[in-house]
Amino acid sequence: MDFFSDLFSNVPNLFGEGGWKYVVMWIIGGVLIFLAIKKKMEPTLLLPMGFGAILVNIPMSGAVEADGAISILYNAGIANELFPLLLFVGIGAMIDFGPLLSNPKLMIFGAAAQFGIFFTLSLASLFGFDLNDAASISIIGAADGPTSIFVANLLNSNYKGAIMVAAYSYMALVPIIQPPVIKAITSKKERRIKMPYKPANVSKLTRILFPIFITVIVGIVSPKSVTLVGFLMFGNLIRECGVLDNLSETAQNVLANLITIFLGISISLNLQAEQFIKVETFIILGLGLIAFIFDTFGGVMVAKFINLFLKNKINPMIGAAGISAFPMSARVVHKIGLEEDNQNFLLMHTIGVNVSGQIASVIAGGLILNMVM
Repeated sequence: MDFFSDLFSNVPNLFGEGGWKYVVMWIIGGVLIFLAIKKKMEPTLLLPMGFGAILVNIPMSGAVEADGAISILYNAGIANELFPLLLFVGIGAMIDFGPLLSNPKLMIFGAAAQFGIFFTLSLASLFGFDLNDAASISIIGAADGPTSIFVANLLNSNYKGAIMVAAYSYMALVPIIQPPVIKAITSKKERRIKMPYKPANVSKLTRILFPIFITVIVGIVSPKSVTLVGFLMFGNLIRECGVLDNLSETAQNVLANLITIFLGISISLNLQAEQFIKVETFIILGLGLIAFIFDTFGGVMVAKFINLFLKNKINPMIGAAGISAFPMSARVVHKIGLEEDNQNFLLMHTIGVNVSGQIASVIAGGLILNMVM
């Protein structure tokens, strides 16, 4: 009996003062695992994040100690931004900029869909967050996890855990968040607008020069974002150069998946109950949701405004694909189009807008850093 008394003497009463927080975090971890397995929402990220949320909230967990496995992973990959940068190489290798290069005006919608970032920056400041924290929270609206991690670390935010969880959770929830917003601000007639796809021929030279030029131009306009956009474009250059096919395939699959798993489990270090369960956390989750909603709103409303001056109307829903959640947002908009009319194929247009949003979100993150730092 003394053995068991000694064994559990330091374990808190889970239903006593403070102990309930562990139970709440286990439930949150279970929900993330459910979404990953049952709903198949970003399983490579949400599954390790959910399991990690349980692991780090086991009382006296050795995984979170200074020499614990998760602490080592966090310090090696997130504290120094290594994982987000490597992940950007993989994302860049996945992206085909052909639809965007065929129709460069789609960049307008990528830019418009960053409205939620700047709106949320103002809103977070009104809630009393200091400027660095407000700026870090606003980047949730980029719908881009690596950018959120990069900015929050660089600004040394006090709410990294909540920001990371909100950014990645809402990315996974794009199929749930965006459709009702899109349908609320568009008419059935607008959603049924068909856009014929007439791709222009994009030469191999153009595809190779594009990532180089974007890196240089963005580096001049927004120097703080050049690291992120540079790694993104380097990944794309690997894809398009034609001489590194094996490396491109590795970056798209093995590298991206491996880093995503490590990223998910590392993020869980910030999901310890004492750090995570705060009033501020739930405010941040709410602000992140607002950022996503207003990103979608901004992209759609700009498309509706442009339609006022066009003879051949564009489907305003494609503006919603301007958030950086690639390729989920493009697929969501395409699916809504097919629900309204099974002959309304918007995928190539939405992919073009979606990849432009990937670039625009990184630029927006850099602009926020330029403003704050």
